[in-house]
Amino acid sequence: MFGKQKAEKTSYGIVGLGRFGTALACELAKTNAEILVLDKDEEKVREMREVTEHAIVVHSLDKKTLMETGIQNCDVAVVCIGEHMESSILTTLNLVSLGIPTVVAKATGPEHGEILSRLGAEVVYPERDMGIRLAQRLETAGVLDFIQLSQKINISKLLVPDAFVGRTVLDINIRSRFGLNIIAIENNNDVVESVNPDYMFRDGDILIVSGSRDGVIKLSEWALKAEARR
Repeated sequence: MFGKQKAEKTSYGIVGLGRFGTALACELAKTNAEILVLDKDEEKVREMREVTEHAIVVHSLDKKTLMETGIQNCDVAVVCIGEHMESSILTTLNLVSLGIPTVVAKATGPEHGEILSRLGAEVVYPERDMGIRLAQRLETAGVLDFIQLSQKINISKLLVPDAFVGRTVLDINIRSRFGLNIIAIENNNDVVESVNPDYMFRDGDILIVSGSRDGVIKLSEWALKAEARR
């Protein structure tokens, strides 16, 4: 049975080792998080034992079986079996009823997501979210990554436009011009978290900004026009 070892660390239970569940477990393992993974596929579970010692084969996801694994001791449980809606819903219901503080469930569509939400789970749409992130990257030149926090607030990671290089944050003034706030600037392995107005942009800088999607698009369009004029 899984039991949390360190009080200060968040522990995670992952149910289902498809592509989403496996990727999630591997990424969490990189942070040295405590992880419990469950799946009916013995081969997948065996492979995951290279990532975590708490990898268990389960042939049923009823409440009694889940309790026997110790998943109720986790801080967060993630249901990664969205392809089988009935199993996803029942497993989510069981995990919520076990009193796990946070239950996250993968949904494949709006109706599925609404049911999971009504059960008390936080709902994620991996395929939809990846599509949004890809569209954002394709639509805006230089965007390396994109996370949508809400309809109005996004976090974007983008290469500094050539037109910025050699100019200061104050000169560009992206807050008033594009409605974006600079969260941090990366260059190689250096990260500047408190960006001063007199910071001069360098070649290779990566901007991490927050603001609207429209603001990022306007910034991208401005950079392209500025480059065309050079």
